[in-house]
This record gives sequence, C-alpha cells and structure tokens, in this order.
Amino acid sequence: MDILPSEEEQMIKNVARELLEAEVSTAMVREMELDDLGYPPALWKQMADQGWLGMALPEQYGGQGLPITYLGLILVEAGRVMAPVPLHSTMSAALTINSDGSESQKQEILPAVADGGMVLTYAVHERDARLIPDAMQLQATVDGDGWVLNGTKMFVDNFVVAQRCLVAARTSSASDSNQGISLFLVDPNGTGVTQTALTTLAKDKQSRVDFKDHRIEASALVGEVDQGWPIVEAMLDRATALLCCQMVGAARKDADMATEYAKNRVAFGRPIGSFQSVQHMLADMLLHVDGGEMLTFEALWKMDHGLPASVEVSQAKAFCNEKCESVVRTSQVIHGGIGFMMEFDLHLWFRRVTAWTMRLGTTYDHRARIAAALLDVPGKVRLGIPLPTAV
Repeated sequence: MDILPSEEEQMIKNVARELLEAEVSTAMVREMELDDLGYPPALWKQMADQGWLGMALPEQYGGQGLPITYLGLILVEAGRVMAPVPLHSTMSAALTINSDGSESQKQEILPAVADGGMVLTYAVHERDARLIPDAMQLQATVDGDGWVLNGTKMFVDNFVVAQRCLVAARTSSASDSNQGISLFLVDPNGTGVTQTALTTLAKDKQSRVDFKDHRIEASALVGEVDQGWPIVEAMLDRATALLCCQMVGAARKDADMATEYAKNRVAFGRPIGSFQSVQHMLADMLLHVDGGEMLTFEALWKMDHGLPASVEVSQAKAFCNEKCESVVRTSQVIHGGIGFMMEFDLHLWFRRVTAWTMRLGTTYDHRARIAAALLDVPGKVRLGIPLPTAV
C-alpha cells in the first residue's frame, strides 16, 4: 500500500489548491455564513467544470471513474480554504447511490450531480445522536405502492439547497436477520417536509427536518426493504473519511499560519519561533496533521480496493478528532489573544475544525469500534455501540 500521492494525484492537488485559493477568500466564507443558500453557485459550477463533482463517479453517468482517493485530495484542498460549498454532503450521497441505487436512480441523479445541476445530502442523525440502528426512530409505513414518512432528523447538512436527500428510516422492528432500517431517496421540497435552520458553531447550513405524512413512491427505496443499515454504514464510513480529509486540510492551513506567525512575531528582541517551547508546539502540529492525513488516506485506499475499511475509518476519525482539534487550539495559543477574536480570520478555521470533530462519531464512539474489532466482539463493530461491561 502506497498512500503517498502519485504524479497525477499531485497534479490534481496542485490544480485544486490554485483554483480554490484564487476563488475562495475569508470574506467569501463569512459572507456565505449569512447567505440563504450558504454557497456561491458560480464556484459550484466552476468545480463541476473542473470535473471534481464527477471525479469518483462512473464514466457512463458523466463522471471520470477515478478512485475515491482523488476525491479525497479535492476535499483536503476544500477544507484548507474552508470552501463554502455542499461538496461533502453531495458526494457522500452520490457515492451511495452509485454503489446501491437502482439503475433508474443512477441515471436520474448521477449525471445531474456530475454537471453541477444537483445538490444532495443525507439524513441519519436523530435526537439520539448515536449512529446506531436503535437510534433510528423515523417511521416509514407502507401506503399502497409507496411509503409514508413520519418523524424528525437532526443536523442535516445543506438540506435547504438539496434537490434530493437520502433518509434512513425504520420500516420494521429489528430481528435476527436485519435491523429493520431502509434507505429512501426523498425530495426535500415535497409535501409534509419542513426544515428548521440550526445555529451551529461552524455557522454552516444544518437543519432539523420534520416529516409529517410525507408520501414517497416505491421507486424511492434504495436497496431492499429492511436491508438498508449496511448501506447506511457504508455511506457513513465514506462520509467520515471524506470529512477527515476536510479536517486535515483545514488543520494544515492553520498550522502553516501559526508557523508563519511564529517567524515574524517578535518578542524579547527575537521571533517567538526561536523559543524552544514554541518550536515544540509547531513540531507537534506538523506531526498531528501528517498522522491524520496518513490514516485518512489509508482508509480511502482500502475502500478503493474493496477491502474492509471500517476500523481504518475509525482510526482516522478518532485521531483527527483529537489531533486536528489540538492543532487549531495550539495555533490560537501561538497567536496569543488575537487568536481568540471572532473578527480575526484564524477563528474561522478553529470553528470549522471544532465543529467537524463532533460530526459523524465522537472519539469515544470510534475508539469503541476499534476496540470491538481488536477484541473480536461479535456484532459490535459499529458506531455508538459500547463494549460489554464484562470485557
């Protein structure tokens, strides 16, 4: 396994950095925090024109058929500049439709995603925020040849601008053969669907989504009835790895800013970077970012090769949750009091990374998953499932 970028991957990474640094400013990021859409359509179209939105989608649907590691490189650069675009939610959902959707769903959705004409998202979290089947209480009941949804989903990214949303719902009680969860492709603008904007640390576009007698056709089902949980787990793994890419990109930029500041900030007659304590902090920041990047791309590499990657995903997320957060906090310390001011741009990176550490599984969730795998605890290798007390 070689997780270092090839010549082609490095070229894609360089092109992405050049474009995003030219197009995305901190002023744009702040503007989009207040914007109704939360993203600039012109930038989204540019990304589509570059082929980024179809990069990991099959060629027959307008994509390029490249490995998911290539998409990960784009997410790293997007995280580096905090690009205010619905890239993460759209690609997480699109890759799921590609892997488990019907042919008609693929033909309807994927070409539109690749050309920038469709924004996607997914809805899994509920009031019990654990990513486990028992937390899924939104009900889907049979209604003729379709289904009716009733319940609430929380922390749904970009729902306000999405044209389709993958919704995990309970269709039966859990049994020995399945978890009773099904996955549906839902129109966010349909009758009986309402969204309430949530105020978040990142100031991004997240929503509470309420379904009240929302009817969907049988064709909205992704996969088979009651067999949706493995699909949801695979989607969450991809989403988590891609989120780690964003975290690594943002943390590396934050570390770069701290290093540059330490070179130029003079105290006691010399740059603060000449003091050993500051040097050690900067060294730790680099180690943390490099470690997070290596773990993340190991997980993506395994996905590309069809290998089990759930443990590697959890290793990456548990590490990034702690170490990327440490990077942005240490950067604030190096900058001193100014680093804690909302008006100072450094604070943007701090808010984004801190918010991302709380999404798609906490450090403790992912450590429990890793421990369960190491100890070979049957049926426990999934998010939010604590180890038995006897272990």
